[in-house]
Amino acid sequence: MKKTLKLVALAATLAITGAAAASAQQVKVGIAAEPYPPFTSPDASGNWEGWEIEFMKAMCAEAKLDCVVTPVAWDGIIPALTSKKIDMIIGSMSITAERLKTIDFSDKYYNTPTGIIGAKGDDIKPTPEGLAGKTIGVQVSTVHQAYAMKHFAPAGVEVKEYQTQDEANQDLAAGRVDAVQADAIALDAFLKSDQGKQCCDYKGEVAEDVDVIGPGVGVGLRKGVTELKEKVNAAIKAIRENGTYDAFSKKYFDFDIYGG
Repeated sequence: MKKTLKLVALAATLAITGAAAASAQQVKVGIAAEPYPPFTSPDASGNWEGWEIEFMKAMCAEAKLDCVVTPVAWDGIIPALTSKKIDMIIGSMSITAERLKTIDFSDKYYNTPTGIIGAKGDDIKPTPEGLAGKTIGVQVSTVHQAYAMKHFAPAGVEVKEYQTQDEANQDLAAGRVDAVQADAIALDAFLKSDQGKQCCDYKGEVAEDVDVIGPGVGVGLRKGVTELKEKVNAAIKAIRENGTYDAFSKKYFDFDIYGG
């Protein structure tokens, strides 16, 4: 009899757990298909890891969302969202006025400086005057491309576009461009690599332009998904307040990546 009761209790527990899992809203989370350390990178088994993956897991758990990582080519990630192939973007996407014409964003979940790296010994400055006559590499469809076209190209800087950040970094290491602009943390990850240590160093931050670079990074969402946006914003706030955000961030950074 006791065994029977235990089996009934176990079946009931499994039924409740299954119902809870079934009731969780499944969302496809678009990330850039190429590595972008320390935010997103595939491990040896092809599983995605990094700070942004941990953020996604914590935020989704708090919001009670069943989140499925869905890699998408960066230059097609907004079309994938608007066409409902994915439900949100968690890919270090800056909140900008231009993007807000097409999609919506959550509250910011991090904000870091924009920097420039170049070859060691090359005395360049992260300004239009300091890069005049040089070639700068940027990833296509990013705020860095928009910034370079607005501020550097008019000063005689050649702007070379790449499909991935890694391709830009590789061309810098090979001497095919003079500088690369990107998020300072992503550039730092490259500079700490064996290749980066040998070839390049940090030249400084670019002048602020909130209109182009934006006030921070947010979760990209389709316009009109009010309920999902509210869940995401509440979850971001909760993990910031309950210490979860700081706990996983400390594994990657020795500063508050949330920014000002």
